[in-house]
Amino acid sequence: MVGFLGNLALSGWDSAFALLGTTPFDTASLYTLSVIPLFIITGGVASTTGLSADLFKAARVLLSGVKGGLSIATICASACFGAVCGSSIATAATMTRISLAEMRKAGYADSVATGSIAAGGSLGILFPPSIILVIYAAIAEQSVPKLFAAGLLPGLILTLLYIVVAMVGAHRRPEDSPMAPPATARDRVRALAGPWQFLSLFGVTIGGIYAGIFSPTEAAAIGVMGAILLGVVGGRLGLGGLLKTVSGAVKTSCSLFAIIIGANLFSYFIVQTQVPTLLADAARALSLPGLVVMALVIVAYIIMGCFLEGIGMILITVPVFLPLVKSFGYDPVWFAIIVVIVVEVGLIHPPVGMNLFVIQAQAPDVKIGSIYRGILPYLVAPLILILLLLAFPGIALWLPKALYG
Repeated sequence: MVGFLGNLALSGWDSAFALLGTTPFDTASLYTLSVIPLFIITGGVASTTGLSADLFKAARVLLSGVKGGLSIATICASACFGAVCGSSIATAATMTRISLAEMRKAGYADSVATGSIAAGGSLGILFPPSIILVIYAAIAEQSVPKLFAAGLLPGLILTLLYIVVAMVGAHRRPEDSPMAPPATARDRVRALAGPWQFLSLFGVTIGGIYAGIFSPTEAAAIGVMGAILLGVVGGRLGLGGLLKTVSGAVKTSCSLFAIIIGANLFSYFIVQTQVPTLLADAARALSLPGLVVMALVIVAYIIMGCFLEGIGMILITVPVFLPLVKSFGYDPVWFAIIVVIVVEVGLIHPPVGMNLFVIQAQAPDVKIGSIYRGILPYLVAPLILILLLLAFPGIALWLPKALYG
């Protein structure tokens, strides 16, 4: 509404209604965005057929005998599941259903269990095929494969940082994270055989993108077909389950596209107002160095993340901030990873962290205060990663340059 009224005030009725009429079709027909419903279906099928549960079970056995082993298993399984479904919210919801009961049974405190689930769930938007990166690519006119490559190494580093947080917490308060007895060598070998279907699906879809065998959209289509075939052949997926998964994916996709359409109308208005140019001119007039401007942008994102939904925040702010940071010489691919990380912080940052409420909706008997307490230690990890990216931009830029030049 703000975008429409703004365009009306600046350009008149004809231009405003022309944008209102063409933007929904232009947005919904973008080839780049077709990966969104496809990867949502892939994640839904993987959850329905129990492929994601196999992943957690294997990690649980392999990490038995390690302090905080179930927290680490949850983080690792979330990272792998997020790398297939591309959605942080879907990852958090799925892992809550799979791992929370197991962690409670093992004697883990609710705050510890939900903290690791919320943190692990947020990795879904950094690993390819990140829906957030696809949307950023459409707005900023960047290459989706390059953005996927840029997110891989930071995603691995953030996963390791989350694991360190879990281990430190387990050592400080061992009573909240009881250690399971070590599994036998035979059990560990058997555990490795459990998630082979899921890992094969991951290898084909994501490996195919990096190897240049097929595009992200083709990878998404192959992922959907592969997940369905694995479910049908393994006797885990019937027609009813498939129809329910597709129906849920349609509803989720429609919600996302409604946000994208509205935000595109708003971004047209922002471009016409020349706000990005005015911000850049103001920064230069104040003689602010690029690093200070970048720090202010990051702080602004973190503050907005406390109150706004991630996709809408990116769609509204990238048209404003991207020209500003580019004018100071920052790479738009590198900036994409920074944006995704700060949006990730918003997903797990009280008071309106989306992942936190997704977990509470799946487990209504867990108090929201416990979830808040559990996630606070994990907020340190993405902030450390941001500092590393500011100091060493090559963390995000090395792989895209190596693969695509």
